[in-house]
Amino acid sequence: MQLSVLDLVSVRSDQTTSDALAATVRLAQTADRLGYTRYWLAEHHNMPAVAATSPPVLIAYLAAQTTQIRLGSGGVMLPNHAPLAVAEQFALLEAAAPGRIDLGLGRAPGSDPVTSIALRGPAGRDDSDIQNFPQYLDEVAAMMSPRGVRVELPAHLGRPDYILKATPVATGQPRIWLLGSSMYSAHLAAAKGLPYVFAHHFSGQGTEEALEVYRSDFQPSDHTSVPVTFLTVNASVAATRAEAEALLLPNLQMMARLRTGQPLGALDLVEDAEALRPSPQEQRIIDAGRTKSIVGTPAEAAAQLRALAEQFGVDEVMVNPVGSAHRGTDPATAPARETTIELLAKELF
Repeated sequence: MQLSVLDLVSVRSDQTTSDALAATVRLAQTADRLGYTRYWLAEHHNMPAVAATSPPVLIAYLAAQTTQIRLGSGGVMLPNHAPLAVAEQFALLEAAAPGRIDLGLGRAPGSDPVTSIALRGPAGRDDSDIQNFPQYLDEVAAMMSPRGVRVELPAHLGRPDYILKATPVATGQPRIWLLGSSMYSAHLAAAKGLPYVFAHHFSGQGTEEALEVYRSDFQPSDHTSVPVTFLTVNASVAATRAEAEALLLPNLQMMARLRTGQPLGALDLVEDAEALRPSPQEQRIIDAGRTKSIVGTPAEAAAQLRALAEQFGVDEVMVNPVGSAHRGTDPATAPARETTIELLAKELF
């Protein structure tokens, strides 16, 4: 089974953004050294606990500090951006790190409505960008290709066509993946013949149905001739199950606050999380999140991962190491997150 890493560049209450980025560099280098397949960065905006706002910037930053692991977006939220801008960014990344770049694309805003409006700027972009998502997918792929895309212009402009390229002399292009957590994304990925990733770490529901629809409805394409898929899952692994659960708790509580509409802050330290008394509604969300996560000792976690891969018929799983830290931890490090991927590698590689 192949293992990969998803990173939201989490920001604990004891960290600055610079600290969180330093910890991400260490985590990416650890995954690179251990032989993980890929390392993806998320796109979220205006969230106190998430520093991953710009996947292409982070990918470039990590490409210079790793040697072999594939780097990608998990994902770029395409309605927030002009397709040409995305195509240019990732074509340039592919030119700088040939054969190591993945472009995962999603249609969710990755933030609240106010921030989404601010992201789209004063030009008046609106929800039609979400409706146009399938067209934008095609445009990004075409513009990143070596041949570019032909744009038809009005006859009065004096040119019958115009070639638009993301980069002047492309010799390769990033692999495009469609990301999703709904049946819409499964149907779209199948129709366009795209590799597909289900956000099991976020939803945890509908995974089996979405993957079944993707595989049964898949149409071969230039992207891939057969269905290609994997899924994501939250993980916290430690020497004891009690420690793994303690390190996981701050993330579960943060998700409970998010789902109940409460104000969000940085990711709590373990001691602060253990002192909180969640409401009954929050506790139900916490309990449900724990059952959907990979959590426990190395042997327990490895068994859970194998069972998950077998259940959904995938040969790759992307783990989101979400462990927080104890008070007194060096802010520029994330030892719980590093330990999670180290212990999993020892058990599964």
